[in-house]
Amino acid sequence: MRRKTATGFIATLGLAAALIDASPASAQASGCEQMQKLLQERQSIVASLNATQKAKKKLTPQQACSTLGRLVSNGSAALKFAAANMDWCQIPQTFVDGMKVDNDKAAGIRNQACNAVKQQAALQRRAQQQANQQGANPFGGSDAITGGSIRVPQGAL
Repeated sequence: MRRKTATGFIATLGLAAALIDASPASAQASGCEQMQKLLQERQSIVASLNATQKAKKKLTPQQACSTLGRLVSNGSAALKFAAANMDWCQIPQTFVDGMKVDNDKAAGIRNQACNAVKQQAALQRRAQQQANQQGANPFGGSDAITGGSIRVPQGAL
C-alpha cells in the first residue's frame, strides 16, 4: 500500500514539475507563483519520506503523524488554490483530481499514524496510573515490609 501511495505522490509531483517547468515566467507574472511554492514544499516533504524509505528506516508514529500532517495540510492548501485559480493559472482538471486522490490517501495514512500515537499515549497513562496506585513499590507489595496489605505466610513453607 505504501508503494502505491508513493507512486501516486511521485506521479502527482511529475505532473506538478511539468506545470512548474512549462512557463515559470508567466506563472510568476500572473500571480500563480503560490502554486509553485506549494508544489515545491510538497516535493520536499515527499522527498524526505522517500529518503527515509530508501534508507530502510521506519518512522515512529509521532514522526509519521507530524510529517504526513504537513503533507496533508500542504495538499489541502494546494487544492484550495488550484480550485480558486484553475482557469487563471491553466491548471488541468486531471492534475487537481490526482492531487485530491493523493491527498485523501495521505490523510488516511496520517489518521492511522495519529491514532497509533493516541493509543500509545493512552497506554502510557494507564501504566502510569497503575504504577501510582501500587505506590512506589515496583514489586506490587505483599506484606508490611514491601508496602502491601496482603500478608505473606510466615514460617516454613
